[in-house]
Amino acid sequence: MSGQSLTDRITAAQHSVTGSAVSKTVCKATTHEVMGPKKKHLDYLIQCTNEMNVNIPQLADSLFERTTNSSWVVVFKSLITTHHLMVYGNERFIQYLASRNTLFNLSNFLDKSGLQGYDMSTFIRRYSRYLNEKAVSYRQVAFDFTKVKRGADGVMRTMNTEKLLKTVPIIQNQMDALLDFNVNSNELTNGVINAAFMLLFKDAIRLFAAYNEGIINLLEKYFDMKKNQCKEGLDIYKKFLTRMTRISEFLKVAEVNLSQPNFALYLKHVSAFKESKQVLKLICFITASWN
Repeated sequence: MSGQSLTDRITAAQHSVTGSAVSKTVCKATTHEVMGPKKKHLDYLIQCTNEMNVNIPQLADSLFERTTNSSWVVVFKSLITTHHLMVYGNERFIQYLASRNTLFNLSNFLDKSGLQGYDMSTFIRRYSRYLNEKAVSYRQVAFDFTKVKRGADGVMRTMNTEKLLKTVPIIQNQMDALLDFNVNSNELTNGVINAAFMLLFKDAIRLFAAYNEGIINLLEKYFDMKKNQCKEGLDIYKKFLTRMTRISEFLKVAEVNLSQPNFALYLKHVSAFKESKQVLKLICFITASWN
């Protein structure tokens, strides 16, 4: 028997009467059931983002409307559905989100209905901040860091010095927002937060790959930079090192809680990170001579 609440069924029925299949599916993806959004509903919404006759602002507004609900389950699932469409939907969906002045205003969200509501509200506030930052990053660079071409001829490895010095801090900001989700293994207690964590894990792996390649490019260009650029680049690299501990902690949580985590992409870049430590020693020596 379905675990949908009476409110869920009434809301879905209202959308059936008005003929809005998209809004009805958004409602079904964000029910009060304590489980992640169902795949069939997510797949339908992904398909909608690829249909030119579907109104993307209307789809987004339907999701935003669901985040005004008082239930942590509905709000969390609305964020998860939005994140899923940002990752797997047509690019015009994230383009629209990036064009908006504001997305989610959930900094004060609190479900007081029970202990679980209090606990999950914390992660809803953090998750919404990450999705806001993901959209802001896209607005600033006009592409999604988690989808850029990688490798020696990839976007971050071929970027010129001036653009690189502006772009890597944007990745750092997005990575910080992701790591600020800051969940422990014993807090991944239900299907809703687990679904959010899975999406965050996949973003973290891809975001780190772009971040790491930007740092490698920065180090390769270091000795050709102007003095002021060198100091700026060194500061960026030191921030990268401080984030490595947090990234490692995040991945340890993933390793414990995900049944088949794909760490292959992350591990490919660990050796490059270790090699770059040797370069840092030389850079620090040179920089010290300026003082």
